[in-house]
Amino acid sequence: QARLVESGGGSVQPGGSLRLSCAASRSDIETRYMGWFRQAPGKEREGVAGIDLDGSTTYADSVKGRFTISQDNAENTLYLEMNRLSPEDTAIYYCTALPVPYRAFWALGRFGDWGQGTQVTVSS
Repeated sequence: QARLVESGGGSVQPGGSLRLSCAASRSDIETRYMGWFRQAPGKEREGVAGIDLDGSTTYADSVKGRFTISQDNAENTLYLEMNRLSPEDTAIYYCTALPVPYRAFWALGRFGDWGQGTQVTVSS
């Protein structure tokens, strides 16, 4: 089972930025579709961003143009750069890795492995 450790959450004002990090294993980074999903209080899990083995990325419509997912293979780390944050982005953010052979954005948050999550709060 993957051990994924998120960091980088916090509280920011609307319009601010945060960068989330996820420490993963080399095997996860090299062989599994990885991404981020979030869950706000009283709401269902929502896939935010995914990155495939070839580096291609997929984003939820609600974050396109504001969030960027990337990974550093040398550091075995997944990132989520979040800009122009709004209160609607407030949630716990989870780093996740899908089981092989799943490689699909729709699966983020539905199954696979994820970490303990990191809280992101956007408020004035």
